[in-house]
Amino acid sequence: MSNFTSFGNDLYTGARSFDFVGRRRTWYLIAAIAVILAIGLTALRGGFLFGIEFRGGSEFRVSQVAEASEDTAATTETASAAVGEIVAGSNTRVSVVGGDSVRVQTEQLTPEETTDVAQSLADAFEVDPAQISTSFIGATWGGDITRQATIALVVFLLLASLVMALYFRTWKMALAAMVALVHDLVITAGIYGIFGFEITPAAVIGFLTILGYSLYDTVVVFDKVRENTGEDGLESRRTFAQSVNLAVNQTLVRSINTSIVASLPVVSILLIGALLLGAGTLFDIALALFVGTIVGTYSSIFLAAPLYVHLRENEPEVKKQGGREKRAVPESGAVR
Repeated sequence: MSNFTSFGNDLYTGARSFDFVGRRRTWYLIAAIAVILAIGLTALRGGFLFGIEFRGGSEFRVSQVAEASEDTAATTETASAAVGEIVAGSNTRVSVVGGDSVRVQTEQLTPEETTDVAQSLADAFEVDPAQISTSFIGATWGGDITRQATIALVVFLLLASLVMALYFRTWKMALAAMVALVHDLVITAGIYGIFGFEITPAAVIGFLTILGYSLYDTVVVFDKVRENTGEDGLESRRTFAQSVNLAVNQTLVRSINTSIVASLPVVSILLIGALLLGAGTLFDIALALFVGTIVGTYSSIFLAAPLYVHLRENEPEVKKQGGREKRAVPESGAVR
């Protein structure tokens, strides 16, 4: 523990330093590859798998199916065959929920087809028809949800950009933060697309939540950047890039600690709520939060701050700063 404290103190004083800003082209390359893979692999899989709330359709839940979790493949085949007997060629999605419940989703059915499918599922799984619940969601409702989520995202980005530009008195910090936010959103959504996880309203809530977390972490880093660069002048021994790099190092331990503390309850939700209890809604939101927390911490350190330096490095005042001693990060204690 004392070693970690000493490590944090060394980073804060500058006795030890990671050259985040100097290696920014490497971080740009990593971010670009991650974004391209997220978009490309999702496209190769045929796009996102939207939940029934977005695409509309009918849903059946068969409870107390003891063997459901023991042989998922057989359960899926049984449910698909039962639906196929009533609605030929139906696009059926089957999943096991909570270990002993089977969720069956189809395109929207008529009331008569819904009754017949429920009876067919009861016969196939040898359960009482009362153990089967049915529901349906119209495609119009799903379209409204999609539109509202898109509006919420756009409004959030615009307001966040405006507030940051006013708070830091520069649009370049706001632009760097927004690029990091879009990076986080694309990669998190890409995880859902690549691995075929359903995007549900709970997942969308998770996406919007991680944007707030990522922005918070970036603001903390930028606040320290403003403090360091505000103390510098033309006679400063540090260049602008060195001052920003020092700020990132000074907030590094805090960012890591915050990320770990934020991730622990999310991991608990994933393991206990989703895997053990089988609560699908918890899994949808927890997965987005978990991925977004990690990616958001990465982007605030490796992307937002270096990008801010990149946006300002050609300004006359920045070029003059530290002109007497344009040295790299001090050799003593520097981490290479």
